[in-house]
Amino acid sequence: MSPVTSDHPDARPGTEPAGHPGAGQEIPSGPAAAHRPGAVRRSLSGAARGARAAGRGAKVAGRGAGTAGQFALTQARRAARAEGAGDSGLSRLIELHAFNAAGDAAVAISLAGTLFFQVPTGEARGQVALFLGLTMLPFAIVAPLIGPFLDRFSHGRRWAVGATMAIRCFLCWVLATAVVTESGWLFPAALGCLVASKAYGVTRAAAVPRLLPPDLTLVKANARVSLAGVVGAGVSAPLAVLASTFGPEWSLRYGFVVFVLATIWAIRLPEKVDASHGEGELVLTGSSDDADTTVRARRPRTRIPAAVAFALRANCGPRWLSGFLTMFMAFLLRDNPIGDWQPEVLLGLVIGAAGLGNTLGIAIGSLLRRLNPAVTVVLALLADAVVAVVAALFYGLVPLVLLGLTAGLAQALAKLSLDSTIQRDVPSRIQASAFARSDTTLQLAWVIGGFVGIVMPLMPQLGLGIAAGVLGAWATFVLASRPRAGSSATHG
Repeated sequence: MSPVTSDHPDARPGTEPAGHPGAGQEIPSGPAAAHRPGAVRRSLSGAARGARAAGRGAKVAGRGAGTAGQFALTQARRAARAEGAGDSGLSRLIELHAFNAAGDAAVAISLAGTLFFQVPTGEARGQVALFLGLTMLPFAIVAPLIGPFLDRFSHGRRWAVGATMAIRCFLCWVLATAVVTESGWLFPAALGCLVASKAYGVTRAAAVPRLLPPDLTLVKANARVSLAGVVGAGVSAPLAVLASTFGPEWSLRYGFVVFVLATIWAIRLPEKVDASHGEGELVLTGSSDDADTTVRARRPRTRIPAAVAFALRANCGPRWLSGFLTMFMAFLLRDNPIGDWQPEVLLGLVIGAAGLGNTLGIAIGSLLRRLNPAVTVVLALLADAVVAVVAALFYGLVPLVLLGLTAGLAQALAKLSLDSTIQRDVPSRIQASAFARSDTTLQLAWVIGGFVGIVMPLMPQLGLGIAAGVLGAWATFVLASRPRAGSSATHG
C-alpha cells in the first residue's frame, strides 16, 4: 500500500500527521483514546472553560450576596432612622441594642452545650444556685441606686452602658478558655454575663426617654429598640452556630468581637444621654409634700402613681416565670427528656417558642393603636398561670412549646403596657428614673424565678404545678391591689 499523503503542513511522505490515523489504522477508543495528545488538550480546554464558568458564577453570586447584604443593611439603617430617630440619636441606641442581642445570642449558643450538658446535674445545679444566690444580694442593694447615680454624675449613662458591654467582652474571653480547660471560672463568668446583661437593660431604659424624637411615642420607641434586638439575635445566631462547629470557644470569641464593637457604639451615644437637667426624683412611698424644701427645690420629688405600681406588680409574674422556665427547663429536660428527643433540641424548641412569642408580642404592640394597659397586664399574668396548669397536667412537647410561646408573648405585651402606663402617668422629667426602677424590679423578679427553678426538684408535674400556683396566687394579689378610679394622679 502506498503511503497516504496529506495536505497537513507537517506531513512528510511515508508518515502520518500527528493525531490523524491512517486509512488502514483502527481508531483507538477507550482509555487509549484518552491518552492521545489531542484528547488531552480537549479535556484540559473543557476543564479550563468549566473552571472559568464556575469562577464567573461564584463572582456573580458573591456580588449578588454582597448587594443583598448591603441592601438589607441600608434598609435596616433607614428604618432605624425613620420618624426623627436619626436626628434625635435614637438610631444609635437601636443599633447598639442589636449588637447587645447579637452578643447575648452568641453566649447563649456557646453555653447551651457546655454549661448545662457537660457538667453532672447535681454539681451544675449546686454551682449555679450558689453563684446566683451570691449575685442576688449585691444586685438587690445596688439596683435601687443605679437611677440616682446616673442622674447625678456627668457622662454616667454612656459609660455605664459601655461598662456592661466591656464586662461581657472580658467575660467572653474568659469563658472561651474556661469551656476548653473546664476551669472553675465557667459558672461565675457565665453568671457575670447574665448580670451584666440585666444591668444593661436598666441603663438602656434610662437612656431611651432622652433620645425620644417628637414623632414617636415612648411605647413605639421601645418596641423599635426591642425589634432591633430580635433582628440582631436572628442575624447573629447562625454565625455563632457556624463558629461553634469549630468548638464552643470560637462562638465565644465571636461574641468577644461583637461586644468590642458594642462598647465602641455605647461610647458614641449622643451626649444628651447624660443630660439630667430638669429631672426630678421618684420615690416609692409618701407624698412630695413630705420632702425637704431645699431638696424639693433642687430636685422635685414625685410619688409613684398607683396605676404604674399596679402594672409593675403584674409584670413581675411573667418575668418571674421567664426566669423560672430558663433554669428549671435547662436541668429538667436534661435529666427527663421527652421521648427520643435530645435534651439540647428540646430546650431549643422551648426557648425558640418563647423567642417567637416575644417577637409576636412586640409586633402586636407596635401595630395596635389602642392597648388598654391595665387589662393587658392582668390578661398576660392570667394566661401564664392557665398555660402553666395545662403544661403540668398534660406534660409533653406540645404543652411545653405552648407554655414557652405564651410566656414570651405575655412578657412582651405586659412590658409594653407598663411602658405606656409610665409614659401616661409619670411626668416627663422623671420618666427615666421610673424606667430604671421598673426595669430593676423586673430583673430581680427574673433572678428570683431563676433561683426557684434551680432548687426545684426535677419532677415535671411538681415543678410546673408549683409555678402555676405561684402565678395564681400572685394574680390574686395583683387583682386585690388594683387601683381605684382617680388614684393614679401624681404629686409633683
